[in-house]
Amino acid sequence: MQIKVLGTGCANCKTTFKLIEDMAKEKGVAVELEKVEDLPSIMGYGVMSTPGVVVDGEVVHAGGIPSKASIECWLLGETTTNAGNCCSGGKCC
Repeated sequence: MQIKVLGTGCANCKTTFKLIEDMAKEKGVAVELEKVEDLPSIMGYGVMSTPGVVVDGEVVHAGGIPSKASIECWLLGETTTNAGNCCSGGKCC
């Protein structure tokens, strides 16, 4: 699983990266985690509010620190809305 955290290096971007990293370790999920700090690259994803999160090429979050429930859904292979609800029925985990 490839996860990219989009952001120019602000505190929220760093927190998001750390949360994803920690939860992946906790859940035993192998991820390739990458920071994308280049503004043109971030805008290439259509993300105008950071931090943004891209999972396997799909933007799953933009603006603010994602919830732990959202991160867990991503790690389980489900995409979520910015509200943190899994697309498969509105509930996760």
